[in-house]
Amino acid sequence: MLIDLAHRFRRTLLALTGWPTRGVKAMVYDRDGRLLLVRHAYGRSDLWMLPGGGIARGETPAAAVRREVMEEVGCTLGSVEPVATFTARGEGRRDTVHLFRGLTDEVPVIDGVELVEVAFFAPDALPHDLSAATARRIAEADGRRAYDGAW
Repeated sequence: MLIDLAHRFRRTLLALTGWPTRGVKAMVYDRDGRLLLVRHAYGRSDLWMLPGGGIARGETPAAAVRREVMEEVGCTLGSVEPVATFTARGEGRRDTVHLFRGLTDEVPVIDGVELVEVAFFAPDALPHDLSAATARRIAEADGRRAYDGAW
């Protein structure tokens, strides 16, 4: 409950100040081609999303995506490949989101703080309750939609 309250407060503060943020998202696959998705303990906890988070001061986006995946699901990424950079203007914010693709051989584990659920899904068995942005990223990755730069 406290993490959800902190999330809402931060989101409101960023919208009011217009402070730009930089973040990362990861399309993490296992050797069977299944995509890793998470459900957060805050915000829209009813939706499956790509793992990710913020970029720390002085951190590169590639380092941030590796760190965020390790922090959230305990998986090391063997390699990371930049996919695209997006802008997000929702809720009055100015966000830049760097999307990466990576591969892991490890079994994800919930961090116990930010996440309530984590799982790999086959491309033909994705959950119906994906966030809209996650559904767009998947459609772009499999060629059903062109990248347009908007998160």
